[in-house]
Amino acid sequence: MAVLDSVVIFLVALVLGTIGIYAGVRLVADRDVGYVNAAITALLGAIAWGVVSYFVGFLPILGALLALIVWIGVINWRYPGGWLTAAGIGFVAWLVVFVIQYALALVGLITTDALGIPGV
Repeated sequence: MAVLDSVVIFLVALVLGTIGIYAGVRLVADRDVGYVNAAITALLGAIAWGVVSYFVGFLPILGALLALIVWIGVINWRYPGGWLTAAGIGFVAWLVVFVIQYALALVGLITTDALGIPGV
């Protein structure tokens, strides 16, 4: 059952990441990105984040900052506009995913501790 749980969590995270990146590119870069490109970017970004976190995640602040920079770098590599545009896309993606996760928590589909914020 744990493998099935992991697969479901991975798929939900990939779908949410895809939606977030799609929205970010549409809003910040004003381009028609396509869901496949957004999904590939979300997957590559998650892999890059995971690899960097594995090797330097133990470093307080610096590990998370390096992982974030690499994740933004993946977005920068996949979409035109430079680092500032990539950071904007990443911020919008994070905000969209946060709002969706919060809404899912409000209707009881996930718990608020899954959001990384304390329960109210």
